[in-house]
Amino acid sequence: MGSRLSLFTLLFLLSCSTTLLLTNANPFRRSHHPRVTRHNYKDALTKSILFFEGQRSGKLPPNQRITWRKDSGLSDGSAMKVDLVGGYYDAGDNVKFGFPMAFTTTMLSWSVIEFGGLMKGELQNARQAIRWGTDYLLKATVHPDTIYVQVGEANKDHACWERPEDMDTPRSVFKVDKNNPGTEVAAETAAALASASLVFRRSDPTYSKLLAKRAMRVFAFADKYRGSYSKGLKTIVCPFYCSFSGYEDELLWGAAWLHRATKNPFYLKYIQANGQTLGAADYDNTFGWDNKHVGARILLSKAFLVQKVQSLHDYKGHADNFICSLVPGIPTTSAQYTPGGLLFKMNDSNMQYVTSTSFMLLTYAKYLTSARKVVTCGGTTVTPKTLRIIAEKQVDYLLGDNPLRMSFMVGYGPRYPQRIHHRGSSLPCVASHPAKIQCSAGFSFMKTKSPNPNILVGAIVGGPDQHDKFPDDRSDYEQSEPATYMNAPLVGALSYLAHSFGQL
Repeated sequence: MGSRLSLFTLLFLLSCSTTLLLTNANPFRRSHHPRVTRHNYKDALTKSILFFEGQRSGKLPPNQRITWRKDSGLSDGSAMKVDLVGGYYDAGDNVKFGFPMAFTTTMLSWSVIEFGGLMKGELQNARQAIRWGTDYLLKATVHPDTIYVQVGEANKDHACWERPEDMDTPRSVFKVDKNNPGTEVAAETAAALASASLVFRRSDPTYSKLLAKRAMRVFAFADKYRGSYSKGLKTIVCPFYCSFSGYEDELLWGAAWLHRATKNPFYLKYIQANGQTLGAADYDNTFGWDNKHVGARILLSKAFLVQKVQSLHDYKGHADNFICSLVPGIPTTSAQYTPGGLLFKMNDSNMQYVTSTSFMLLTYAKYLTSARKVVTCGGTTVTPKTLRIIAEKQVDYLLGDNPLRMSFMVGYGPRYPQRIHHRGSSLPCVASHPAKIQCSAGFSFMKTKSPNPNILVGAIVGGPDQHDKFPDDRSDYEQSEPATYMNAPLVGALSYLAHSFGQL
């Protein structure tokens, strides 16, 4: 691995400039000489958004495009006499986990906030994907000081292999409240509502105001009644979506989004007073559904770089530390890459870190370009162009520029995963098999080596291991299961790349 990794680093350094390259402060300026790529980023963007329709729960709309999916979960919430119909199944099962659903919604919203102006015809589809999430989150927060954070019992759900249209496992409802707090899930929900309020500010001002108002109320609840939902609901949410990073990162992240969405000085004062105790300067360089510190640093760096909020100066330094940990071939690098060049964090659903990091790089490059700034990593100057090259290489690997010459997005390119770990995709659809498929009967389909009968277009799977190997095995959920939070940040990255190459 060592020699091949060195070759990747050498090729990267040969392709990147580590000197200042800021000829124009327009972050979306195109070159006079069209760039060339073998990838159709526009097609990948369309499919990355379409995927969310395959994850929908509830009553599906007439314009549903993934037609092998049908209505499901129509009585969700009835166990607690509350309407919790709708929302998303997070991955390949039939549970609605509020924590990753909120993060998915936040990242979809951030994708639109930063790059929605480049999406053209896909902007409306992206907004619809966000609204499917926020409509549900509004239902989940309808009662003050209470958030309904999960529908379904994961252990019982995982004991069956059923289509969501057939599921007969318990649709139990779980909540956090002032007596059983869940600061991390509450603050993430506030971030989702606040960020989405920016998405709809012009297209639906009334809805935007509702989202912002609810976000403020939910954040106040998260901050006032502190405690981890991983403690109070341990047997329910663990080991699936335990919060290993604590709740401080979500409080900083939620406050950052409310500061951006509302411009209320309260949130800036909150960040100034609490940022350090909430881990603003902690050295943690993994950004995903659990740990939000990196996202908060990048987000708050914009307030300093672009909006000149001097009191947030330190957040550029914190964001720079993240960047310096990623750039291959320089002394500050701590990131690991596979021999083929993929950022590698862990075996389980590694592609989520690839997509989120790619989005972070492109977003920070945008902020730096607007402010005519660079990143200094020891003796190396890292320009916005360098960040874009790193992000582009990661996305290209995902789309097929890898040792296996396969795309890790279902339905994109000539070769992609055929046996993803996903109940609805792997079982015959209702149209072809109207009879109910019982709980245990579905496992005969799960264990087959045949390709999935229903193509979940746009789904991004967990991806290859640290040696660039991918078995395409349905039982291997770590590598073969898709998830909404893998797709959400890629929507923004693909929008930028499609525009950059003249495809949008």
